[in-house]
Amino acid sequence: MLQNDFFYFTPPQIEGNVAKTVLEINAGHQIFEGHFPGNPIVPGVCMMQIVKEVLEQVVGAKTRLLKAGDMKFLAVINPNDNRFVNLDLTHIIMDDSNIRVDAIIQKDTTVFFKFKGIFIKNEEV
Repeated sequence: MLQNDFFYFTPPQIEGNVAKTVLEINAGHQIFEGHFPGNPIVPGVCMMQIVKEVLEQVVGAKTRLLKAGDMKFLAVINPNDNRFVNLDLTHIIMDDSNIRVDAIIQKDTTVFFKFKGIFIKNEEV
């Protein structure tokens, strides 16, 4: 779990099946000691974990990734330059209880990460 250590986020603003939140990346986190010293870059796996953890808050359940249909890392997030970024997360709970997710991490006109995939609920939070 990265929330409240590697990143923090504002309470999601939810309209229908779209949740929007502001992420704050902790530039002092120990991950950046190795990724990369003097030039911190948010690892792609951390961006994916951020999407998962915010989704869990929105749907009120622990989840597991079933399928990552489309994952694009379009720009690096250096937390010294972009401490705050936006996450827009669209989720649709399907008939089989799977959750289809589209997510974008961006700031202004820069898109850092795009994701489309399927999660399944593991347990209620």
